[in-house]
Amino acid sequence: MMVSAVLVTILLAIVFAIRYATAMPGSSFRGALPPLSHTEREIRDRLAMHVEVLAGKIGERHVWKMQALDAAARYVEQALEESRYRVGSQSYDADGMAVRNLDAERLGRGRRDEIVLVGAHYDSVCGSPGANDNGTGVAAMLELARLFADRSPDRTVRFAAFVNEEPPFCFGRNMGSRVYARRCRKLREKIAAMLSLETIGCYRDDRGSQRYPFPFGLLYPRTGDFIGFVGNLSSRQLVRRCVGAFRRHAEFPSEGTAAPGYLPGIFWSDHWSFWRERYKAVMVTDTAPYRYPQYHTPNDTPDRVDYERTARVVLGLCGVIEELAG
Repeated sequence: MMVSAVLVTILLAIVFAIRYATAMPGSSFRGALPPLSHTEREIRDRLAMHVEVLAGKIGERHVWKMQALDAAARYVEQALEESRYRVGSQSYDADGMAVRNLDAERLGRGRRDEIVLVGAHYDSVCGSPGANDNGTGVAAMLELARLFADRSPDRTVRFAAFVNEEPPFCFGRNMGSRVYARRCRKLREKIAAMLSLETIGCYRDDRGSQRYPFPFGLLYPRTGDFIGFVGNLSSRQLVRRCVGAFRRHAEFPSEGTAAPGYLPGIFWSDHWSFWRERYKAVMVTDTAPYRYPQYHTPNDTPDRVDYERTARVVLGLCGVIEELAG
């Protein structure tokens, strides 16, 4: 009897943990996608333009190709200025190289000291032009900034481009978002929500196209046609808010999870830096290496990106940010 009671208790604990991690508001969209709207077609074309410049014209960009890294930073800066933002620059030294983060913001009407931060890293890994990782994230950030240029949110909405997310800087003191998040905490900035846009341009309809680290393969779809929202346990409510808002604003498959932050795949991007400073943060991703065969290879090129479905995701994210910003 004692053994049976222990087993039942363990089973119930596992069921509760799974439910806690995976329970999201609303239902993921299923079925044929509707035709692109005029706005989505415009976003699609602009996403393709951004990614072609970053991963096609500029290409591989990191501190060992400083000219390209600087060119990428200038392109981001110019695109934000064209959307009528005043662009800030946070320069710092990384192993003897001068690098910088960039940001721009739309000030809130009421709670302007509370910030919804949307960020993406603009560097690529060595040996890859980085179209999906993370040209798509940067392109989405630039388009979201453009869409918000004439809006009047209650909270301030800030858009940031981080340097040095890729190895060997990831999770170290010279990781761009780590430097940025530390400054946010030092300035006592009220980051109400942080969204990290990380590798969002691959969507596949073949069954078995989606993989996961254990145990997530037991819980989520085997077809890689969805956008994912990923957070740690402390950010669970933010994950749920994002998923619920996305499902209200987009007819597109979506999944969400809030799991221990140390699990593989859960912490792999700039949102980790904000967790370290005790901010709530979520990664928005197509799951990168768990779906995209060209991840961190020379074949991560602009022609591999699904711009139509990425445009649908971007417009859905616009709705998410609107709700988060009040």
